[in-house]
Formats: sequence, C-alpha cells, structure tokens
Amino acid sequence: MGLLNISSDGAIRTITLNRPEKRNALNHEMMEALIEAFTKVPPAAERVTVIRAEGPSFCAGLQLSSGGLQQGAEEAVVRMFDAVQHYPLPVVARVQGPAIAGGCELALHCDFTVAAEDAPFAMPLAQLGVTTDWFLTKKIMETMGLVMARELLLLGDPIPARKFHELGLLSRAVPASELDAETDKIVQRLAANAPLSMRILKKLLLKQVSFYDGMDHTAEDAEVARVFASDDALEGVAARIEKRQPVFKGS
Repeated sequence: MGLLNISSDGAIRTITLNRPEKRNALNHEMMEALIEAFTKVPPAAERVTVIRAEGPSFCAGLQLSSGGLQQGAEEAVVRMFDAVQHYPLPVVARVQGPAIAGGCELALHCDFTVAAEDAPFAMPLAQLGVTTDWFLTKKIMETMGLVMARELLLLGDPIPARKFHELGLLSRAVPASELDAETDKIVQRLAANAPLSMRILKKLLLKQVSFYDGMDHTAEDAEVARVFASDDALEGVAARIEKRQPVFKGS
C-alpha cells in the first residue's frame, strides 16, 4: 500500500489518500502522484473519480516541517488543484473528517463534496503566517463569495460541514453513518450519465468562472512570495509543530 492508492471498477475510479498517521498531510510524493492521476487521459469506460482518505482525517493540508513548507510545495499544490479542477470528468470528494488548509482546498476543487456533518473545514493560514496565492484565493472567492472568504481566510477557525452546506458550499453534509451511502448515491448517478455531456458541461461551467484568470497579478505574486519567506511564516509553522502560540512581528 502506497501513500496514494488508485483503483478502478469500470466507470468509477477511486483515489485514496493513505497517510493516516500524518492525518493524510500532502507531501511532495503525494502531490506529484495526484498531478499524474489527474493529467492522464481517462480510459473510455471511466465516468467519475472519487477522492477519499484512510483514517479519521480527510487531509491536514501540506506537510509542515521546522523549516516551513517543503521546497517546491507552493508550485506543486497549484498544479495539483488545477489538475483536479480541470479533469474532464466529475470528481467527488468523500470527507469523513478534518479538511484543513490544502485539504479544504482539495475538497473545494472537486465537483462534488460529500462530508460528514461534523467534519471541520478550515484555512488557518493567517494563524501560520502564510497565505494563499492568486489562483487559490480566486477559487475560494468563486465558491464562497467575499463574506465567507473573509471568515475562512482572515479568521482561519474551523467551520463544520453542516454550516458549509447550509451556505451552499458543499454538495451534501450528512451524519457520519450515512456518508458512504450518500457518496455512493451521487457516484452511481454520475456513473450512469452520458460522458460526452458531462465533459462539455464541466468545461462550460469552468469557462464561466475563468474571467479573472488573465488579469495581471505580478505585484500580488511578489507579495505572496514575501509572506512565505518571512520570519513570521517560519515562526507560525514552528509554533504549530511545537504546539504553542506564535509570536508574530510583522516581518
């Protein structure tokens, strides 16, 4: 069993994050494997992909170390989310537990997210001294709108799946005991649909929200890079690993 397990059963492909002892935090190997899985041409029989995870957590985000994020992680995570979002067939996330930072973004980049109603979603980046980049912020805005984006990003506190669903941000939020059945219901419906129709419909939906993709954001990219290179970023990550309150200095 690897860190990422992929199996296919006719129309349904299942991708399982398999690092439960690390709350399925994404390291470089896992991200590259996901990029490969979502940039391959789907076989003719495939209709839908399910992303699930072993253990009590869905995904705790990117792997942290005392030196901050792994080298190349920022670039890899953008490529990974872009590959998931632009995969030509529907992608369904089954979220049984915490979806934090990159785990929250991974779920939001799927076409359907079915979650246990108590599963927390959070983007605690400001608590770590880091930030989203242009495209990941854009995705949150597309999904949530400005008010919820502010709450998710600027506060960074966990929000239960049931609230996300009430606000129209998730496909389903159900009791944990019903998670598999509800996920399977959606997956089977998608598997029965016409693949050509789903491909063009997904492409049309993505095109509708691509207006800001070509906007220049060079200055913002430089600011993002400055945040990731800051002393505050190193302090925030170190404090999280050491389970203490960070002392931020704004530098």
